[in-house]
Amino acid sequence: MALILSASELAAAVDMEATIQALESSLVDQATGAAAQPAPLSMKLPDADSRYLVMAAASAPRGLVASKLLSDIPDNARMGLPSQRSSIVLADRSTGETLALLDGRVPTRIRTAAMTAVASRHLARPDSRVLGLVGAGALAVAHVEAMRAVLPIDTVVVWSRTAATVDSFRRAVELHGVEVVRAEGLPEVMDASDVVCTLTPSVSPIVFGRWFGEGLHVNAVGARPRPDHREVDAEAMARSRVVVDSLETALAKSGDLLLAVEEGAMRVEDVAGELGQVVAGSVAGRENREQVTLFNSVGMGLQDLAIGRLLYDAAVERGLGLKVDLSA
Repeated sequence: MALILSASELAAAVDMEATIQALESSLVDQATGAAAQPAPLSMKLPDADSRYLVMAAASAPRGLVASKLLSDIPDNARMGLPSQRSSIVLADRSTGETLALLDGRVPTRIRTAAMTAVASRHLARPDSRVLGLVGAGALAVAHVEAMRAVLPIDTVVVWSRTAATVDSFRRAVELHGVEVVRAEGLPEVMDASDVVCTLTPSVSPIVFGRWFGEGLHVNAVGARPRPDHREVDAEAMARSRVVVDSLETALAKSGDLLLAVEEGAMRVEDVAGELGQVVAGSVAGRENREQVTLFNSVGMGLQDLAIGRLLYDAAVERGLGLKVDLSA
């Protein structure tokens, strides 16, 4: 029997700290070869700007094969619809049986924030207390919870184009007990923060390397998975020790990296390594307190697999979801 799990059911089963731990372990699996993480398949039709991505992974320790179909359709915004929609299929790695179909919205948001937390644990200065957020939507709220699980964050400096969005963000994070400061501009965020997360679907750079101070850690995780979209400029990449989630994935769909290489600011060989290698200890993370570090992620299937394992197990334990016999 396969489980069909809706967004509301998945939201009830989320455990951020468990997700952070699961992602960290899965990254080690990736680095040691216990998990397979191929490059994503990206499809485009000639009549629209839409992209359709298939993100897959397989893990022996997790006992799963997972595949996510991500539809990135910017024109949806004109109709009041989400610009990105996704669904995740989980299958047993031994028998191939389909175990579950998950709506992708909640898992994607939570695993993105959890992955940022893993990166910050290994790349930011451990005494970092001020978190800067470029963007103040639901992903920013998730990042506050995730980052407080790995660093002593007590202040959040947040920028958004609208005051109303910041007000909603402030209310949403009240339970975490952090001081929220609204920044008037993006340079203020960079100047005030120990760790910065860029969380916008920007097409062209809105964060510039000339603003980076010593010891800053940046998580550039918001841009759409497209080779011509980016949030940070080439100087930001060139000034930083760059770590990616998956080099093969980054070379397929990270505009932050690909455009910096195209403009001659850096080479692919300048990427320090993958986050899994840093977690496993085969590649150094931060080398000193003054160094600027940058984690660039556009997402990968192994993240969806890791959180999918947690959510599926929680749903089975709690009796959530609709059971369907797909073979009937």
